[in-house]
Amino acid sequence: SHSLLERDSIRAQRAGARSSRAWPTPTLRLRSGGGSIHVGGRTLDPRLQFLAAQGRHAPAISSLSPGDVRRGEATGLAAVAGGQQPDVTCSALTVPVAGREIAARLYRPARQDATAPLMIWSHMGGGVIGTLDTSHGFCSLLAKITRAPVLSVDYRLAPEHRFPAGLDDVLAAYRWARDQAGSFGATGMAIGGDSIGGNFTAVICQDLKRAGEDQPVLQLMMYPCTDVASETPSMATYAEAFPLNRAMMDWFMGHYLTPDSDPADPRLSPIREDDLSGLAPAIVVTAGFDPLIDQGAAYARALRDAGVATTYRSYDSLCHGFASFTGAVPAANSACHEIAGLVRETYEGRTA
Repeated sequence: SHSLLERDSIRAQRAGARSSRAWPTPTLRLRSGGGSIHVGGRTLDPRLQFLAAQGRHAPAISSLSPGDVRRGEATGLAAVAGGQQPDVTCSALTVPVAGREIAARLYRPARQDATAPLMIWSHMGGGVIGTLDTSHGFCSLLAKITRAPVLSVDYRLAPEHRFPAGLDDVLAAYRWARDQAGSFGATGMAIGGDSIGGNFTAVICQDLKRAGEDQPVLQLMMYPCTDVASETPSMATYAEAFPLNRAMMDWFMGHYLTPDSDPADPRLSPIREDDLSGLAPAIVVTAGFDPLIDQGAAYARALRDAGVATTYRSYDSLCHGFASFTGAVPAANSACHEIAGLVRETYEGRTA
């Protein structure tokens, strides 16, 4: 009966979130308490303002256990996430890693381009929360628009498995998939992720360079964390942002890091790597209402300064994690279509 009640709750939240899509902006503002939210020279999307208002009375994440937050994330995202795209198949598989197996999902479009690479994807969640469902809608959209396969990896989470366990899982999955790419109908490799997944993406490209291994075709980093030790202005400007705020970041890192972790370690803070030259072409995406916006923008600049071909996009009216809000926020859905289009253009440019 508990699971039935939970499903009913998800359906109710999803229905409320979807119904708000039809409301005009003044109605959304009114139901969010009135007025607009302007912070740091940016204006929050009215539907995100409404969703933020709905979550205003939720308990502070710092008062909850990782298990509680994982359950809440699953319920909340189910209400706002986009669904699976037509003409894209999704199949479960396992990736063998050091005597273990990692669960993963493979997304393949009906009209797959045999010249395109296989992208390994890491979901957001601060290294503590998140599942394969977290990025399900976006991975499906990415596969459809890029006409290329996407392999989403269910890496280990902290505090049960602290840094660098999850990162190492994704690196091992990347190397395994690189050897299997042909069996998935792909030519070459790409890598991507959002938030901590963007951090993994940046670090893995650096790890491959250190190991003398070939770079992927592309690295896609969406609102990435690139400097765990950072105290940039956006940390203060958007300290109370939705859905990621400063207190939540501290909670995530408190569970993710070990007592001996050095925040300046490039495997935690990839922007602190001395030499960024020779890394894969990059697409770096940030959200305006996000404590991490300065980190993403700074990493894009650093890559460009090192001679790496880099495309940077900032979606100033959106929030951290917007790739998981495409079912309820049209502007997030449009942004994700644009990002997937940029990825497709990069793939096509490689074979032009």
